[in-house]
Amino acid sequence: MITGERMAAVDENAAALGVSRKQLMESSGHAVAREVRAVADPGDRVVVVAGRGNNGGDAFVAARFLDDYEVTTLLLGRAAQIGTDIARENWDALERADYDTREVTDSSGVALPDADVVVDAMLGTGISGDLREPAATAAAAITEADATVVAVDVPSGFDADAGDHADNGVEADRVVTFHDAKPGLAALDAAVTVADIGIPVAAERFVGPGDVRLARPDGRDGRPYVIGGGPYTGAPALAAQAALRAGAELSFVAAPDSIAGEIQGYSEDLIVQPYDSDVLTPAVADDLLETAERYDDVVVIGPGLGTADETLEAARQFLASYTGRAVVDADALEVVSDLETDATLVCTPNRRELARMGGPEADDLAAAADEIEAFAAEIGHIVLAKGANDVISDGERTRISRSGTVGMTVGGTGDTLAGIVAALLEHADPLDAAAAGAHVNGLAGERLAAADEHGFLASDMLAELPAALWGGDDE
Repeated sequence: MITGERMAAVDENAAALGVSRKQLMESSGHAVAREVRAVADPGDRVVVVAGRGNNGGDAFVAARFLDDYEVTTLLLGRAAQIGTDIARENWDALERADYDTREVTDSSGVALPDADVVVDAMLGTGISGDLREPAATAAAAITEADATVVAVDVPSGFDADAGDHADNGVEADRVVTFHDAKPGLAALDAAVTVADIGIPVAAERFVGPGDVRLARPDGRDGRPYVIGGGPYTGAPALAAQAALRAGAELSFVAAPDSIAGEIQGYSEDLIVQPYDSDVLTPAVADDLLETAERYDDVVVIGPGLGTADETLEAARQFLASYTGRAVVDADALEVVSDLETDATLVCTPNRRELARMGGPEADDLAAAADEIEAFAAEIGHIVLAKGANDVISDGERTRISRSGTVGMTVGGTGDTLAGIVAALLEHADPLDAAAAGAHVNGLAGERLAAADEHGFLASDMLAELPAALWGGDDE
């Protein structure tokens, strides 16, 4: 089962793999035509009621496969306002080939011809809520028609993310949905057909531009709280700066007083909150927990902390009591495996740290993806295993990010990853945030490698993160 939002990401990933949306529309339209042929006799009257998006485009394609029937295609709106190039191309093809096409420019013009079959292609998976005109009037006419109603992907007015159906939505007899079932369709009083339209498995398995679009913020949002530093100072500074580059509004670092000034020296953009200790201790952890819970910040814990016994105990104490979202990295990973917590954790081990946590020992993480998924299920947290290919799993769903370059073996790139994921966690699903974060971090490395394959530093990646996340001229 797949939500409409996730389906849009998979479509985008498929296009990046070389399976164009135009190809998918052709396959979708053919699937709709097959469904119509299953319920109609040759010569029957078929009326297609289409919107101006790609859902309508699917139906325009279907009309070309229904030459054995008397087909009329009604477009709700003006052809000049069709929203995508591929939908417009298929509308133009119908007009040039002298199919019966009509534009409906207002609700008073919605006059549904007598029909044996009506194809509902007004609104697809991207629109939900009560229908507005002229779709509302058209939906009422479709539902009242003495005809078999075939809906394209979902009935108009159906929310493919939440599974809700608008009160004035179309009541379909049959639904042809694409690639996978959508939440809530099974509860409708309609026969549902899932049509394979040729989307490769890789479009769901491998992280791509659709995943990045799904997870990225629209603007500045969130205030990640980095708990790090002690023996090391660069790691928490990199994580905090990466969070800012990935859309965070503010970025805080809680660190020992003895090194707070050094961390602040990396960037004036950071807000460093010192505490009176040389390393993180259980006595300090309670105060940090209160701050994190009060402001509902996403926490990054681990970068540069060190492995002193009292530091690991403090990390365990913090995470056991924390109830929010946290990225657990580096030294703090050691406490996760047997941890009981209500927090939502994204753990970001490299392959050696993964093995020390109790996960699989593997040089090729992608080859061990099933084992990593089983390990994520065992510990009950999301695992983002870092390697030549990153493997991201919540124990049920697993994705692989293939972005990156050999130059990213330089120290600090894991810290930038932790900061990116924290920024995306402010609004995205944790698995989506982790998958997109891994991909964006790799893309930033690829951008640098184009000029300097091996010699760049993790700090150099910071300036490339916005273009990798939101897109640049050469992406």
